[in-house]
Amino acid sequence: MAQGGVRRLAHFPEFFGRLMTSRRWLLLGMLILLQLAMMGGIQDPLSRPLLVAHLGVFLLWQPVWQAELRVRAGATLLVAGAMLVILFALSWWLVALWLAILFGMVGGRIFGSRAPWLRLFYLGVMVYLLVLLLIWVVPQLVSTAVGDEFTLFIMRFLLPGLLLVMAFLPVEEEPGPGTGAVVDLLYSLILFMVVMVLILGVFAIMTVARKPYLLAVVQMLFSLGGLLLLLGWLWNPRFGFAGLQQMFSTYLLNVGTPFEHWLSRIARAAELEKDPQGFMSFAARELASLPWIRFVAWRTPEGDGRTGQEGGHPVTLEMGDLALDLSTRHTASPAMLLHMRLLAQIVWRFYEAKRREKALRQLTRLQAIYETGARLTHDVKNLLQSLYGLTSAAEQSDSEAYLQLLKRQLPTFTNRLEGALSKLHVPQPDAPSELVAAQTWWDNLRTRYEGRGIEFTDSIAAEAKIRKAVFDSVAENLLDNARQKRLLEPQARVTVDFRAGDVATLVVCDTGLPVPEAVARLLFHSTVDSENGLGIGLYQCARLAERHGYRLRLSENQPGFVCFELAGPASG
Repeated sequence: MAQGGVRRLAHFPEFFGRLMTSRRWLLLGMLILLQLAMMGGIQDPLSRPLLVAHLGVFLLWQPVWQAELRVRAGATLLVAGAMLVILFALSWWLVALWLAILFGMVGGRIFGSRAPWLRLFYLGVMVYLLVLLLIWVVPQLVSTAVGDEFTLFIMRFLLPGLLLVMAFLPVEEEPGPGTGAVVDLLYSLILFMVVMVLILGVFAIMTVARKPYLLAVVQMLFSLGGLLLLLGWLWNPRFGFAGLQQMFSTYLLNVGTPFEHWLSRIARAAELEKDPQGFMSFAARELASLPWIRFVAWRTPEGDGRTGQEGGHPVTLEMGDLALDLSTRHTASPAMLLHMRLLAQIVWRFYEAKRREKALRQLTRLQAIYETGARLTHDVKNLLQSLYGLTSAAEQSDSEAYLQLLKRQLPTFTNRLEGALSKLHVPQPDAPSELVAAQTWWDNLRTRYEGRGIEFTDSIAAEAKIRKAVFDSVAENLLDNARQKRLLEPQARVTVDFRAGDVATLVVCDTGLPVPEAVARLLFHSTVDSENGLGIGLYQCARLAERHGYRLRLSENQPGFVCFELAGPASG
């Protein structure tokens, strides 16, 4: 028996610890002590010790001070002063004020809870406190009795029965102290003021209109209900009125500073400052200039900084890659924390925009480098293809014919090589390429590709002229692609048709396999994966043609009939 008793005693601290952290049972214990103290009246010798115990349980339940924080000297003096008042200066007015405070605090918990049974539990507590206040405490203030038997029935049976029902409700466990349980200060203050208005209104009606207590309570309850209904009706915009909601939201946004003015300065800084760190320095100075902020420090992947005077009450806000350490002059209320988070969100959004803007500038520079290098590579490849054509012609022609061909082509090679080398300098806007006679360009093309199994057809007006650089680049690219394709499909035939009148059109066709649909959708718009490369040549040719008013497209894409077409204006 002795060992069993020791084991039960060993489990008692664990049970007591669970009881102390269960906020539901703490609240019920606090109400039971209050009920016992009120049943005897404030003149009963046991009422004051019971109210002191009630205050102690309240300190365990209260959601204002977190349990893990050290209680400061000021809070200790406040608690000691409250106990002295209970012991030596207790009055019904003080009890009424305390019940109104409890009513507001419990009501503030309802708006922060989403659990249905927990909300019902708190609603029952509010009903208990309101009934106790109106049926038992306020009549003591006005020195009236509301039917002694009726009042005693409520105090001895109805209110204890309500506490018993709340004890058996399947209430969800709510967070303990320091784990996110928060009282909505605004709602608590409103509920406290409503109860005080109710009490003072009852006094006014009884004094001025000389009406009995119950009638005064009923009249005041209906008046308050009507007022609340009117405020709820005016909360949303109606009949051209902006609504109390908009006015109240504007007030919350302007806590301590004109919000629009502050936001305009931040937006102006984001518009003028290109560097993210420079913007953060300005934004931190703007935050530190607020009257309720003493110090601001920030940390980002690019660096950190600080401004203001250290000290005060620290508040840390983290959003993405931005961390802000703020120090306020006074302890931040929930509304102030919400306001600071809103300001920090605005700064963070602008900061992220500056980071993306900086990254976009770097990508633009890299794209310019890539474009220049890709165009240069493309031109060099075309030069090498033309050079390959000349060397191939040397093997199939006599020396005199080859010498004449070389004399005609060398100036062209020289001009194209100079154009390629000029692109190694600072990039300049593309100037219109040289206009040449369409017939001359066509004869040179046929000469370069003579003897390679390519069929040429034409219809050229005598006065037609074309942009030499565009047609050179496109023709050499398309014919080189066709040559590569014929290595994989030796039976494929390649034809080139050139027509120049009012419109110049160059069509290169082959009888091979069609371009895959997935590749055809991206062709000319971006680089694509293919069997022979990444499609950079066609992409550059399409860009070059577009800059000079031409269009390069895949006009036919069927098995045995694949055609690429370059079309644009021909100058007469």
